[in-house]
Amino acid sequence: MRRRLIARWQGILLALIGIVATAWLAVTDRLGLYIHPRYFWFTVIMAAIGAVLVVAAFAFAPLPEPREDEHEHEHEPEHETAAPSARAGKLRAALTVMILVGAAFALLVLPPATLTSATAAQRSINSSGATLDQGGPALVGGDTSQFTVKDWALLLRQSPDASTFAGETVDVTGFVTASPDDPENVFYVARFVVTCCAVDAQPVGVPVYLPGWAEQFAPDEWVAASGVIIPNPGSTGADRLLLDPEELTVTEQPDQPYVF
Repeated sequence: MRRRLIARWQGILLALIGIVATAWLAVTDRLGLYIHPRYFWFTVIMAAIGAVLVVAAFAFAPLPEPREDEHEHEHEPEHETAAPSARAGKLRAALTVMILVGAAFALLVLPPATLTSATAAQRSINSSGATLDQGGPALVGGDTSQFTVKDWALLLRQSPDASTFAGETVDVTGFVTASPDDPENVFYVARFVVTCCAVDAQPVGVPVYLPGWAEQFAPDEWVAASGVIIPNPGSTGADRLLLDPEELTVTEQPDQPYVF
């Protein structure tokens, strides 16, 4: 019976740690590092309901009945069962504490981490049709100062002619990730597009032509780039259009690193 009580407490505490972590992320405005903003209230409400249900389940659930084998052990000579039982109990208690401390540390102590260039390389930047085969913003007459990395990546995919962008200045902010085709001359100013949560995030980016860029910038470093779109000047990359940077500076990661 004691073993089942320990298991119940362990489940309840793990659930409460998760609920507290969700509430903390919402209060500190960091829930957006994991889910799309349209799901904020749903997540917070479900966490509150979960907290009520967990407490109610513990308060009103009947205690487990001793099993027959437990009764049998009670009648066995004490010297035969006391030592193994004590050792097993201590081991279970230690494992329970380790699990709870590890979960609390991971959810409540470690700072929330954003996705990185390693993830972008694994998921192939600008490869998601669901992300980039949708209607883009209007370039002519549009307020390009409000365009995101996603907007410019959409336009570059849909309009592979450099003349389309004549006279337009492109301003983008994102993290640095190397071009898989021409890492010596081209890198992407990239961000992740989140549809539902970070699990389904897809990387998009604007390719920047800067030979020897790795001597100035490191992968995952956040930069602000400003320049014009030019035809690919002969690099081995697959991108037909590239950003020729007129200004390129290191910047801080924004509070909301993802785009939606």
